[in-house]
Amino acid sequence: MNLTGFVASLIADDGTDGWPARVPARLETVLASMPRPARTGVRSAARALDAYALARTGRGLAALTPAERESVLGSLGARPALLPLLDVLKVPVLLAAGTERMLQQGLSVPPLTREDPPLDCTPADSWPDRSTADAVVIGSGAGGSMAARTLARAGLTVVVLEEGQHHSTASFGRRTPLDRFADLYRDGGATVALGRPPLLLPVGRAVGGTTVVNSGTCYRTPEHVLARWTKEFGFHLAERLGPYLDETERTLKVATQPLDVLGNNGRIALDGAERLGWEAAPLRRNAPGCKGSCQCVVGCPTGAKQSVQLSVLPDACAAGARIVTGAEVRRILVDGDRPGGPRAAGVRVRREDGGEFEILAPLVVVAAGALQSPPLLRRSGLGSHPRLGRNLSVHPATSVAGRFPEPVTAWEGVLQSVGVEEHHDGGVLIEATATPPGMGSFVLPGLGHELRRELEDADRLATLGAMIADRPSGRVLGRDRTLLRYDLDRRDAGRLMRAVRAMGELLFAAGAQEVLTGIPGAPRARSLDELDGVLAGAGPRQLHLSAYHPTGTVAAGSGPERSPADATGRLRGVEGVLVADASVLPGCPEVNPQLSIMAAALAVTEAQLER
Repeated sequence: MNLTGFVASLIADDGTDGWPARVPARLETVLASMPRPARTGVRSAARALDAYALARTGRGLAALTPAERESVLGSLGARPALLPLLDVLKVPVLLAAGTERMLQQGLSVPPLTREDPPLDCTPADSWPDRSTADAVVIGSGAGGSMAARTLARAGLTVVVLEEGQHHSTASFGRRTPLDRFADLYRDGGATVALGRPPLLLPVGRAVGGTTVVNSGTCYRTPEHVLARWTKEFGFHLAERLGPYLDETERTLKVATQPLDVLGNNGRIALDGAERLGWEAAPLRRNAPGCKGSCQCVVGCPTGAKQSVQLSVLPDACAAGARIVTGAEVRRILVDGDRPGGPRAAGVRVRREDGGEFEILAPLVVVAAGALQSPPLLRRSGLGSHPRLGRNLSVHPATSVAGRFPEPVTAWEGVLQSVGVEEHHDGGVLIEATATPPGMGSFVLPGLGHELRRELEDADRLATLGAMIADRPSGRVLGRDRTLLRYDLDRRDAGRLMRAVRAMGELLFAAGAQEVLTGIPGAPRARSLDELDGVLAGAGPRQLHLSAYHPTGTVAAGSGPERSPADATGRLRGVEGVLVADASVLPGCPEVNPQLSIMAAALAVTEAQLER
C-alpha cells in the first residue's frame, strides 16, 4: 500500500515544506527493518484509515485536501478508545519525520575522537566447516566480551560468535541515525514483550552487543542489591564483585560526565532538582572526551563511548581471540556418553546463507543475552530446568517532556546526562534523557496540524525518563523464535505513576510552562495540580511504556530448584557450559546494568579458571 496519504494526514503535509514529502519513503525503510507482524500491523492500520476516509468522503486519504484530511483525523481523535492505537501508529512515522526534518536543517557530523583499535573479525561465510577451540563464547556484548578477554588472556584459544555485524565508528559518521538504528537493533528495534500492557524492549545486535547502542551510563551495582543476591539466591559471586566492578570501571574509563558538554536537557534537570532540594548529579559514563553528539543509542559517531568493541574485545583479540560475524548459533553440541555425565562438545552455527559449520570445544560460554540464551539452551536439549526463561526483569520505563519558553534543543548535548536519585530508594530512578529527533520513547501528542506543530516546536522540549526496579514478572518462551511475556506487577504500576508525577514536579520546578504527560486522553498539564488531576484518572496502561535491561532468565544461585545455573554461573545438568550475560543475574539490578553484567561475567570466568 502507498503510505503517502497516511503520512500526509498524520503530519499535516500541506505541500509548503519539502521534508514532509520525503517521509513516506523514509517510513518504508523503517518498516522494512521491522518484523513482519509489526509491518503488517502498520499497513493494516493505514488501510483501515484510508477505508474510513473513503466511507466518509468517497475518496481515499491521498485524494483529499489538507482540510479534508484534518476533518477525518478529527473525527477519529474524538473517539477516546482509538487514541492509544493512533499513538502507536505515530511511532514509526515520527522516526521517519524526525530524520527528514533533521536532514533538512543540516545533519552535523562530529569529528572522530580516535581511530578504532583493531579486531580480528571473520565473516561466517569465510569460516571453515569444521574447526576447534579451547572455548567458544556465544555473544560479543557486555558479558561475552569480558568472558572472551579473560579466557584468552589465560592462554585458551577462544572463538567469539556474533549474530550481528561489525560496525566501525567511521561508518556511524557516514549515515543518518535512523539508518544505523535499523542495522544495530534486533527486529529494527521493534522487539515487544506481550502482556498487560505490552512493552517495547529494544536490544542491540552487533559486534559489541547492546553496549554499542546503550546510553553509556555506568552505575555500580548497589550494595543492597549484592547483599540480596547473596542472601536470597545464594549467588555467592556477588560477595566478590567489588574488585571486578573496579576492573570493569578501569577498562571502560568510567568517570563523571563533565558539565561542559552536558547540554540544556541535563542542566534543566539539575536546576529543577536543586530548586526542589532533590539528590541529583551528572551521571558516571564510559565516554571520555564525549562531544555531546546525543547519538549513543545508534552508535557513538566520535568513538568517545567505550562500548566493548572499542574497549574489551580489542584486548581479547590481542590475546588471540577471534570473532566470527553473521553467525547464528543453532545449538550447543553435547557429548552425552561420557562416564561423568553430559559435557559440552562445541556448537553448530548457521551462516546467513543458510549453510552451517561446527566448532568443537570443551567449554561453551553462553552470552547471547537474557532474551536469546533461554531459546538457545532449549534448542540444545539443555532447557529442562523449570525456571529457565522465567524470572525476567526488564526495568519498565516511561518518559515525560516539559515545554520551556526558550529553545532547549535537547539533542545537542549528552544523550543521558543526569541522574535524579531522590526517589531511588522507592524503586524509581529518573535520568535526563534526550535522543536524536523522533527516536525517543516519548510520543508527541496530537494528530494532523497539532502533531505538526509539536514537531516544529520540539526544540523547546526537555525530556526525562524514569525506570522502575521491577519484580521479575516476565518469561522468555520459544525455541527457534523468542517469544516474550511480561505482565506488569501491581506494585510496579504504582511506581510508574509516581515516577510521572515526580518528573512533572521537577520540570515545573525548572520553569516548564507545561508538561506533556504521554497520556493520550490528557496529554498536557499546565500546573502540578493539573498533573495530579490527570494522574488521578489514569493508569499505567495509558502511559507510553518501554523497557530496557532484561536480566535474570538463566539465574545463578545455590538452590538447584530455583536457579538454572549454580552459584558460580555453571549451567546445571551439563559440564562445560557457563552463563556469562545478563541472564545470570538473579534479580533486578535497580540501575543501568552494564557494569553489573561485565563484573559478573568476569567473576564467572575467573571462577572457571580457578577450577
